[in-house]
Amino acid sequence: MNSNGEKSPFTLTVLYTTDVHGNVLPHHYANNEPSPTGFARLAPLIRAQRARHEHTLLLDNGDLIQGTPFTYYYSRFANEAPHPMIQILNELGYDAAVLGNHEFNYGMDLLNKAVRESSFPWMAANIVDENTGEPYFGRPYLVKEYPGGVRVGVLGLTTHYIPNWEHPRNVKGLAFRDACETAKLWVKRLREEERVDLMIVSYHGGFERSLETGELTENETGENQGYRICMEVPGIDLLLTGHQHREIDGADINGVRVIQAGGMGMDLGMAQATLEWENGAWRVAAKDSRMLHQGEFVPDPAIVKIVSGIEEGTQRWLDQPIGFVEGDMTITDPMIARLREHPYIEFLNRVQMEAAEADISCTSLFDNWSPGFGSRITMREIVANYIYPNTLKVLRVSGQDIKDALERAATYFEYADGVAQVSAAFSNPKPQHYNYDMWEGIEYELDIARPRGDRVVKLEKNGKPIDPAGEYDVAMNNYRAVGGGEYPMFKDKPVVRDITVDVSELLANHIMEKGTIQASVNRNWKITANGVEIVTE
Repeated sequence: MNSNGEKSPFTLTVLYTTDVHGNVLPHHYANNEPSPTGFARLAPLIRAQRARHEHTLLLDNGDLIQGTPFTYYYSRFANEAPHPMIQILNELGYDAAVLGNHEFNYGMDLLNKAVRESSFPWMAANIVDENTGEPYFGRPYLVKEYPGGVRVGVLGLTTHYIPNWEHPRNVKGLAFRDACETAKLWVKRLREEERVDLMIVSYHGGFERSLETGELTENETGENQGYRICMEVPGIDLLLTGHQHREIDGADINGVRVIQAGGMGMDLGMAQATLEWENGAWRVAAKDSRMLHQGEFVPDPAIVKIVSGIEEGTQRWLDQPIGFVEGDMTITDPMIARLREHPYIEFLNRVQMEAAEADISCTSLFDNWSPGFGSRITMREIVANYIYPNTLKVLRVSGQDIKDALERAATYFEYADGVAQVSAAFSNPKPQHYNYDMWEGIEYELDIARPRGDRVVKLEKNGKPIDPAGEYDVAMNNYRAVGGGEYPMFKDKPVVRDITVDVSELLANHIMEKGTIQASVNRNWKITANGVEIVTE
């Protein structure tokens, strides 16, 4: 307050991380090569920014505790110890965190343990107890009061599409309400009852429309509602987003300043709001947002110390030799591995078929960094290739369902001027290679020069056309089995068998049992353009 009794302008600096996915130390677990990721890199930047700005708020926007061999090792073999990712946020003094969809991957016991160990609240206003309807994690929002009486509200929201991906046992007892509709209720309450002067929504979800034109950029499944929230929920000043692993800053939608920090701990998001005292009330006078990147740095010693024990255990576990490969199962070009059957994909499907006792299987090459298997296999190769904690299901589906799924998979490709490329739907706003499936146990051909929806030109089983009305048992991961990746033909189909062992563990067990595995393919499928195979001998 100045000499005239007027309150001085107030500036709040919001720092936030999102989609860190268990990245702490700046290296790739596949090969221990340097990587520009992780909390050990971000921590010095976070500490410096908090020291530089008088009034700060530090938030995590979800997908924190899953995503690397480090967090997998902890969840499976070291979970009696305090959760290292929570210890990191406690050490850095986070004010709050929002639930991400991947927080549920390791089950509710581990998630509840993480929440209990946190010195900050976890927020998800739209994840409620299915019996009481109350927010399950207790705190739907955070209100902090700063000097001058400035009241800042932060509402936490999570993409409500989680039941379409997650194993039912991992979300038992929970109901996931529409994020946008929930925002309408709670933002109104925060404005009217909590009398907040600055309204922040931290949403683990992204944007379903172009920020510039408002045109739809994906199917309106409800997975991402950032644009809709800005357009339909009055009273929001700042919207922090995530889930899509994009970098968005300096953008406004309907007067709301929006930001999305990139994933894996590569970026620190920063948003600032300046409030001025006017006619007896605080008014937001200016808003800004930008991405902060760490340059030269020394890994934060406190963070390194927190993770050192579990990191050592992780590295020992990853280097355990479990078997050998006869032949070549390495992946040198991921695009070619998707255009023509690769020994690694064939192996993965064969293991799924064996474990699930099914004669049809589908799987995908999750990203463009999967190395395949060298001649000597360790757990490092397993987790470098199979990066998700998926389990298996066997669904009973129709022949038409299989054809529809193949047509969906065929949209992965665009074909023009004699070149096959990844379509925009699978590459923008984030890569979705994991949504392109390759099948074993059937024979099929996809002609990607043909119009979408009419690309399956051959579909047989044992040399005979698949009956559209016939029933077939198919092994697939739990994400796909609930329709994840825009495969609605699988949603709510009868589950014949449920294999609850992680697929990565199934792979390891198979390799250890065999000792040596064979790199081979049976060429049961091919990708063509105008009837000519795109990849030839």
